[in-house]
Amino acid sequence: MALPDGFLYELKERSDITDVVSGYVNLKRRGRNMVGLCPFHSEKTPSFNLYPENGSFYCFGCGAGGDVITFIMKIENLDYIEAVKFLAQRAGIEVPENSYDDGMGKLRMRIFEANREAARFYNKKLYEPEGKEGLDYLYRRELPDNIIRRFGLGYSPKSRYALCDHLRSLGFKDSEIVAANLAFRSQDGRRIVDRFSDRVMFPIIDLRGNVIGFGGRILTDQKPKYLNTSDTPAFKKSANLFSLNNAKNTGERTLILCEGYIDVIALSKAGFKNAVATLGTALTAEQAILMKRYADEVIICYDADEAGQKATARAISLLRNAGLVIRVLSIPEGKDPDEFIRNKGEKGAAAFKNVLESSGNDVEYRLTKLKNKFDLERPDQKAGYMLEAMRVIASLDSSVEQDIYVSRLSAELSIDKASINADLQKLKRRREGEARKQEYKKLSTELSGRDDKINTEKSKHTRAAKAEEMLIAFIVYNNDMEKAASQRISPEDFVTKFNSRLYSYIINKIQEGVSPSTTLSRDFTADEVSKFYAILHGYNSQTATREAMNEYIDVILEEKRKLTPEKISEMTPEEIMASLKKRKNKY
Repeated sequence: MALPDGFLYELKERSDITDVVSGYVNLKRRGRNMVGLCPFHSEKTPSFNLYPENGSFYCFGCGAGGDVITFIMKIENLDYIEAVKFLAQRAGIEVPENSYDDGMGKLRMRIFEANREAARFYNKKLYEPEGKEGLDYLYRRELPDNIIRRFGLGYSPKSRYALCDHLRSLGFKDSEIVAANLAFRSQDGRRIVDRFSDRVMFPIIDLRGNVIGFGGRILTDQKPKYLNTSDTPAFKKSANLFSLNNAKNTGERTLILCEGYIDVIALSKAGFKNAVATLGTALTAEQAILMKRYADEVIICYDADEAGQKATARAISLLRNAGLVIRVLSIPEGKDPDEFIRNKGEKGAAAFKNVLESSGNDVEYRLTKLKNKFDLERPDQKAGYMLEAMRVIASLDSSVEQDIYVSRLSAELSIDKASINADLQKLKRRREGEARKQEYKKLSTELSGRDDKINTEKSKHTRAAKAEEMLIAFIVYNNDMEKAASQRISPEDFVTKFNSRLYSYIINKIQEGVSPSTTLSRDFTADEVSKFYAILHGYNSQTATREAMNEYIDVILEEKRKLTPEKISEMTPEEIMASLKKRKNKY
């Protein structure tokens, strides 16, 4: 049974979308609406729009859209019922518990509980005789018991059934343990087997204090060195960061981005509690956007080896696109943070602070890396360096920042600044031309419907699908025209199935006296809701007239009557002749 329409109406009335969204996005007023940088994709120019009058949002950059419930689902990575509960708690109202089936929410809760019990189990085993190797490893890394407790570190026994047996004794079902990715089924399918074995365990904790997954380091030479929880209904690896739950409470707007768990823990022990790390994968755009919510600046603190340098280059691009200020830390002698701090003994924290404060920004880092690749005594190498350096400078958004680095380049290479600027402008024009081509390609793809993941029939019926979208938007903006539209066209007359379902839903809700937007996020998926708002905000409601509505309907009916190869193959000869005769009489 679904949540009552009345409850959803009250929830939205008491969850002002401007108040909710402004807790995550820096909004600025633009006329009657609000704009800001989208929290769901990296961008430098605001394309995220908030519409207080109808309680919706839509991003013209990535296509994310919806109501206040959809926003919380996306920003907090929650399912529908969890987002409703989140908003209800915020608004101080009760959710009617017996009116919905919260199967996925209950499974997520069981996964959280299983992970919490697993973390306790691992921590207990660390201090038992079988966990001696794990504890010795942590002590060798100079991690005392208070730090081990703070991060909830543990040890997974060599037995492949120890955790499974323990969780079963607490009442967890095999299916729940497997869903949490704490175990997998044996090849014969008869029993489940612990996923982690003979590893030092690092619990991953989300911003609400839930244990959502684990990272495990092997204590032998076996591969992989680190094993991480795969994505589950409670955990998305690419959208979380290790120790962000600690870093966000430091009061600083700077994060130190490390490669691994041990580096983060070592920095925290040394007093740098604003350190975070990715979860066994390269930095993702989602993680960069997540960091932007809690920081204005990120200091990249990766290893000095080749892999670390490649990861640094990738991170710079993602973090810049997310609108973050970046510095790159170079640790002396190529050491990682943990090793550097331990080698300095009592002075480790102070020495690391000095390195931290002397770190340069990402532009200086990239230019230094480039410079080291060229022999500036040779004219051809000098020209090569200048070209590569200008590409870096051309990528900067600020003209002031560009001018600073052009001046440096001029002095460094003893080349006239005006000459460098002339070449830089040519390079920028080429980049702008490429950007326009990409924008045109994107627009062309959108208009053709080739990339429409929701209405997969749109590319085959572009004209009809566009008319259907216009009619749907018209009816939403003009509820009083629903009866006139229904008399001329039914959902069955629509050419594409998704638009037919959406039109039917809207018509029925209006007839029931309910605003479609009140219940849409309950009855459609988040992506379908985004599609609805894309349709809505792609329509110019000021030009809406009854004549326009009839034109949309005429197009749909005309397209519906067209004989396609698929239709012909399903028709009898008599039906084909009747259809052709009907079309002939029309014209």
